[in-house]
Amino acid sequence: MTNHFHNIISYIFHPLFIPFGGTVLYFTIAPYSTLEMQSGNIVPIFILTVIIPIIFFLILKNMGVIHSIFLPTLQERKYPLYISSIIFLMILYKVIPNNYVNELFYFFTGLLTATGATLILLFLRFKTSMHLLGMGSILTYMIALSIHFEINITLAISLFTLFTGMVATSRLYLKAHTKNELLIGFMVGCVSQLIILKYWL
Repeated sequence: MTNHFHNIISYIFHPLFIPFGGTVLYFTIAPYSTLEMQSGNIVPIFILTVIIPIIFFLILKNMGVIHSIFLPTLQERKYPLYISSIIFLMILYKVIPNNYVNELFYFFTGLLTATGATLILLFLRFKTSMHLLGMGSILTYMIALSIHFEINITLAISLFTLFTGMVATSRLYLKAHTKNELLIGFMVGCVSQLIILKYWL
């Protein structure tokens, strides 16, 4: 029963959903977002960051390149990270410029930076926790949006901090990562968003 609970937490907060989650978060908080901006960004970002990676996952799984959506080995992580990098570049150069949103542009810049850092660590034989990278990215972005728009979302930030702890506990319980892999993942996610704050905050 406990195993099922930790697996459910790992699925709900899978890094696959973080880019889309950050996009929805932005349009939920932003006081001046228009329907045109929302439809111009949310739909293509959902297709690019959720639908296309799932299709690629199924193709790679059928080819025997990867065996699990949680990518347990270093070798399995390489291809999804390459795909993510290409997708983030497409969003930055093709999707967001059509309905330009400054804050969202830099959120994806941070995600691209984090993905690049994870690839570098991968070549150094270090398995960064993608779950905690995603949670660190979106938590930092949430705090930055709260400051930027001067909106009190303390409850949401507190809940997401709790969820981050739950995800870390689940990954440890399932023996998917060591404490260092979780900590580095969280730090990479936070720092990648923090270093670009000066451009938009």
